[in-house]
Amino acid sequence: MIKVVSVTKHFGEVNALEDVNFEVEEGEFVFIMGPSGAGKTTLLKLLLREYTPDTGQIFFDKVDITQLPDKEIPTFRQKIGVVFQDYKLLSERTVRENVEVPLAVIKVPQEEWEARVDTILNLVGLSKKADKFPSQLAGGELQRISLARPLIVNPKLVMADEPTGNLDWDTAETIVELFEKINKEGKTVIMATHNKAIVDKLKKRVIELKDGRMLKSKAKEGLK
Repeated sequence: MIKVVSVTKHFGEVNALEDVNFEVEEGEFVFIMGPSGAGKTTLLKLLLREYTPDTGQIFFDKVDITQLPDKEIPTFRQKIGVVFQDYKLLSERTVRENVEVPLAVIKVPQEEWEARVDTILNLVGLSKKADKFPSQLAGGELQRISLARPLIVNPKLVMADEPTGNLDWDTAETIVELFEKINKEGKTVIMATHNKAIVDKLKKRVIELKDGRMLKSKAKEGLK
């Protein structure tokens, strides 16, 4: 599904990524792990085509996205759902209205919205909070909304950038279990994190970065 080939990205004199190579198969759950400054967020932005690499190629479903014309990027991004650490919710809109936003963006007929939103809110356990505003919810609930919103457009890939960074351990564990549930239902998941306890608990494949370089890829039962 995804193939990253000899990707390098510099910002001035900073080497954000250096000669990174890996593949992610459809249906996998992969952690991108490393300390702050390791290159995790840069890598996710490259996969989303927010950045282009200085050198190298990135293939998504066998298409080199580094060569996509600008006019094709919005359509490409509809295949990817992104979950952020800081939620990026609209404070003046209810849970339901926040989740409806992507449907409006991609021009889904409005008569389809209610059923689709109900399905997704049930999946993330927020059916009873549909009419609440973000200010009325706890951190874990806010993160569930931020996950529900990209899921509503049925993406092939879900990417998350430190989605548990602002949460206590119990809440973080619950959120990651939700990502695992979504993965088991067929979505490919790539999660950037520095939380080793969560990585160790789930025992998924790990791509480890340090100072922009890949250290290793750790499989479920040990090193490859």
